[in-house]
Parts: sequence; structure tokens; C-alpha cells
Amino acid sequence: MAIMEFFGCTFIAFGPPVALLLFTVARDPLRIIVLTASAFFWLIALLLSSILWFAVVPLRQQLAFGVVFSVLFQELLRLAFYALLRKADAGLQKVTQGQDEQQLRVVKNKHLMAYVAGLGFGLMGGAFSLVNILADMTGPGTIGLHGESQDFFLVSAFLTLCFVFLHTFWGIIFFAGLDRKAYWQAAIVVASHMLVSCL
Repeated sequence: MAIMEFFGCTFIAFGPPVALLLFTVARDPLRIIVLTASAFFWLIALLLSSILWFAVVPLRQQLAFGVVFSVLFQELLRLAFYALLRKADAGLQKVTQGQDEQQLRVVKNKHLMAYVAGLGFGLMGGAFSLVNILADMTGPGTIGLHGESQDFFLVSAFLTLCFVFLHTFWGIIFFAGLDRKAYWQAAIVVASHMLVSCL
């Protein structure tokens, strides 16, 4: 039963995002690079929030402290990744000049790059949020949930799926807001990320 539950929860959490990855990202090397780089930026945000959590000893027991700064670091690194992509635009267009029309369209389509960056953020965040739960699920017995709902694993898988999609949507809205200089859209992304994370 534990193995079936493990695969079920894994496919719930990562089935749709991996399908998006395979059908929309995997065919283009440039998109794979952007996805990997954005996932790396999410890891940097995790590292920074971990360093801050480790450095501020009195607040280690306060979960809200860690959540708030983790969200802030993620959004700062999303902004840094946006700036990096915009600085790399000219170089990417030069690299794709000799390529076919589709390759050039990928570089010029800013919404597509925002989608790929958001998906990279979401996949890495989802992997880190669910991997320990999946690891606990595979043993000879399952961790005890004395008096709690037996749907913990299923709910965790669906929440992970939701956060992967939210990161994808947030990436698109954030990048589009900055491109149009509609900074209120970027502010809404930060506020909604903070709200959903603090629930």
C-alpha cells in the first residue's frame, strides 16, 4: 500500500508539471537552459533563507519568521532572474540569428520565457516541499498520524501541485508586469505569494 500511495502522490504532484515540461520545454535547448537557471535561482533563495534562519538564533522556533523571509528571498531572486534574462536578450538574439524562425521566436516571446522561468521555480519548489513526505511514505510502515486525517499525503501532493502552478502563473504575471512597467502586478505577485504561504 505504501508504494502505491507513493506513486499516486508523486504522479498527482508532478504529473501535470512534468507533462508541461515534456510538451512545451523539452524540445528547445534554450528553454531547458532557462528552466534550469530559474530552478537554480530558487535554490539560491532557499540557501539565503536557510542562512538567515540559521543566523538568527532567537527566532528559529518561529515558523512565520522563516516563511516570510523565504517568500521575500524567492521574490527577490525572481526579480534578479528577470533582470538577468533581460540583460541576456541581446546576446540570445545574436546566438539565434543563424537559426530557424522558430528559434528566433522563442527568444523574442517574453511570455514564453516567463512561463519557463516560473515552471522552473515551481518544479524546484515542489520537489523540495514534497520529497521528505514521499521519503517517509516508502518505508515498511508509514509515519503515524495519530488522531489526524489519513489524507495528509494526498493533501500534500495536491498542495505541491498547486504551488508548482502558482509559481508558473506568478512568473508570467511578474515578468509581464515588469515588462509593461505595471509594478502593481509584481506587487500583487509578492502579496499573493506571501498570503498563500502564510495560510
